Amino acid sequence: MANQNNATEQQNFPLFYKNPMPLDAQKHTNIALKKNFGLGFTKEVNAVPINLIEMPQVCHFYPIAFSPDGNATPVALLGLRDKENLFINEKGEWATNTYIPAYIRRYPFIFSELPDDERLTLCLDMDDEVIEENGEQKLFDAEGKPSELSQNALEFCKSYHAAAQQTIEFSKAIADSGLLVDRQAEIQVAGGKKIKFSGFQIIDEKKFNELDDAIFIEWRKKGWLPFIYAHLFSGAQWQKLTALLNERM
Repeated sequence: MANQNNATEQQNFPLFYKNPMPLDAQKHTNIALKKNFGLGFTKEVNAVPINLIEMPQVCHFYPIAFSPDGNATPVALLGLRDKENLFINEKGEWATNTYIPAYIRRYPFIFSELPDDERLTLCLDMDDEVIEENGEQKLFDAEGKPSELSQNALEFCKSYHAAAQQTIEFSKAIADSGLLVDRQAEIQVAGGKKIKFSGFQIIDEKKFNELDDAIFIEWRKKGWLPFIYAHLFSGAQWQKLTALLNERM
């Protein structure tokens, strides 16, 4: 029995967000973030985007692949079947001692570019699962100034945005390099069943070793080589995904 799964088919960006709205001190005076709303919002996602600077950490826990849409967005693979994250339990808790990608940790905040305005605006997903009226974790204080929570969210989103811009440059170079190849994994699971997992790309190691010297030196100067090696090393994590799936089955 084979299941066809796609690593990126469910990613309509921004992933997870249902109703992101710019934070407004007047409109959102009483809005608060729910305490410990958990990570249950990730349970039906089998891949999330990651930034370049995360790849050396991510490679110790998840296989890293690239989206097949021409953008070569790096993604951490979280599961082998459609709509299944193998790292989250029924209580919405992430696997212990496991790195959580920044895309997930940023939620429910996100930067947005408003029409006719080049500035980035801090937005919040106005979803009843994560916000409440008059809760303890207010977004603005009594004077209408951003709370410590909002200030921390702003700084995190600034850092995330800067890392995402670096990633776009890296991804474009990888996409244009001709190094990416389509891959399909066939995984043997409990009961002798086989699962086919496709819809992702990886760097072909042979092609990478034959990369033009001038491009290799340029990438070395840009500091990209450790991230490419992190991607290649992450292939060892396929065994972990298979083990997690067998446990769940």
